[in-house]
Amino acid sequence: MKNIRNFCIIAHIDHGKSTLADRLLEYTNTVTQRELQAQTLDDMDLEKERGITIKSHAIQMDYEYKGEKYVLNLIDTPGHVDFSYEVSRSIAACEGALLIVDAAQSIQAQTISNLYLALENNLEIIPILNKIDLPSANPEEVTDDIVNLLGCKPEDVLRVSGKTGEGVRKLLEQIVERIPAPEGNPEAPLQALIFDSVFNPFRGIEAYFKVVNGSIKKGQKVKFMATDRTYDADEVGTLKLKQVAKQEIKCGDVGYIISGIKDAREVKVGDTITSAENPAPSPIEGFEEVKPMVFAGIYPIESEDFEELRASLEKLRLNDASLVFEAESSAALGFGFRCGFLGMLHMEIVQERLDREFGMNVITTVPNVSYHGYTKKEPDVPILINNPSEMMDPTTMDRVEEPYIKASIITKSDFVGPVMTLCIEKRGEIVNQSYLTSDRVELIFNMPLSEVVFDFYDRLKSISKGYASFDYHPIGFRPSKLVKMDILINGDMVDALSSLIHDTNAYTIGKKMCEKLRELIPRQQFDIAVQAALGTKVIARETIKALRKDVTAKCYGGDISRKRKLLEKQKEGKKKMKQIGRVEVPQSAFMAVLKLND
Repeated sequence: MKNIRNFCIIAHIDHGKSTLADRLLEYTNTVTQRELQAQTLDDMDLEKERGITIKSHAIQMDYEYKGEKYVLNLIDTPGHVDFSYEVSRSIAACEGALLIVDAAQSIQAQTISNLYLALENNLEIIPILNKIDLPSANPEEVTDDIVNLLGCKPEDVLRVSGKTGEGVRKLLEQIVERIPAPEGNPEAPLQALIFDSVFNPFRGIEAYFKVVNGSIKKGQKVKFMATDRTYDADEVGTLKLKQVAKQEIKCGDVGYIISGIKDAREVKVGDTITSAENPAPSPIEGFEEVKPMVFAGIYPIESEDFEELRASLEKLRLNDASLVFEAESSAALGFGFRCGFLGMLHMEIVQERLDREFGMNVITTVPNVSYHGYTKKEPDVPILINNPSEMMDPTTMDRVEEPYIKASIITKSDFVGPVMTLCIEKRGEIVNQSYLTSDRVELIFNMPLSEVVFDFYDRLKSISKGYASFDYHPIGFRPSKLVKMDILINGDMVDALSSLIHDTNAYTIGKKMCEKLRELIPRQQFDIAVQAALGTKVIARETIKALRKDVTAKCYGGDISRKRKLLEKQKEGKKKMKQIGRVEVPQSAFMAVLKLND
């Protein structure tokens, strides 16, 4: 056990985690030159295309130092705020963390957030200055920033370049020297913490775990404590670039288990594996339940694909533990699922993965957050409102509370004005403003989560020319004056476009939505009225004009009454068509509502 080191890499998005991980794999000869490619651990097409890490990836490296052989278990984690749950799970399986800071961009919001996560779990932090080979790098100044943040000595900050490999050998030595070996009792009953799992269509579910106490052997009978089910460990092994089967995984090590489980609901991330013959008295304290921030409905385009969509979501949840869903139905879209996501990027990625990995064509409704409603009868009992259709009747309603977040924005001092204007426009209240360095400011705002959900992140990036970084955490619920806005198309309510919004924004958002839908809904042979309404009061309206056929073209000359007769006939037909005609709302209309400011 004393020769095992478990560590993860944490950093802000785009600070070079995956590139540095490539160098570590290369210098420990875990991957041959032929197998090595840019972002080796990012095995999803989406990750390579977008250049971001979406999933945590575990890999084992062998390393020799001062004549002794060491086993290094590395977990590469995502940097985007929407995937922070992946980071928290990886941290639970480690004893140390490499905190990477870009020498050109300095400390960003997510760096600080991930650092606090690691410190809460008592991890040994190794600060690393990456990208020192860049012409725009400013190593002296950024080293001072890290020293101020961590309270370490300047010589503790390692200078590394993930691209050229400079300083990587020194880093490997420091990992062995500074990160403590895992603690645990090899003689105690088996306790292993599941921190990730994937679905293999041929072999069932593969669960990744860290052995905290005892050891796990091939063929052993094991029990999953959360579901209380017993299985045979058909295969156990360690995670190199490809899986390597072993006879036994010892205390402190990280590995995988295949036990022929076919049902995705039987494996829970954060569960404890123990021995069926000699079970552990209690499960390991896992990590807290995920708290979804954004809710949206996902519906199959063809209603008969409902069960297939359910199976796809369950398989996806194995690989993405932060996805939460339950079945629901909508008058406009039929049967589907109400899904909880950690943010807008997470929602986009889930939609994309459903399409690519499972071939599912889905419609996603307008995302919203969950509110607490209180009735006059029971003013102390909150009723959870995840969907605008669950909003109670205004006559029985006492008040509605919406979730607030504490947002931390780090930006250059040149952009403080525009960033403040944006936050105040989004109903934010400034709490603190502090200068981290002479030209970098941290702004702390309390603001409603519903305002951040839509386009806040994109607009923040554009007004700060990409320099502002953003991180947030929930701070509870506050009373707010919210109204339910419905969209009516030809007098029929489209419940998938309903939203709960603040009273002050209702008119402007209603008007923008109607204008956007007028552009996106295809013209029919009759006039279509698009209306935004608060209850029975219509606050905005647009009309999509009918496509008209020139029925009088064949009348040349002759009496006017002939033309009038044809036009009257056409008018009757249009009237009949309007009664029986149905308007299809395209998927682009549901997504366009999110980009009202474009």
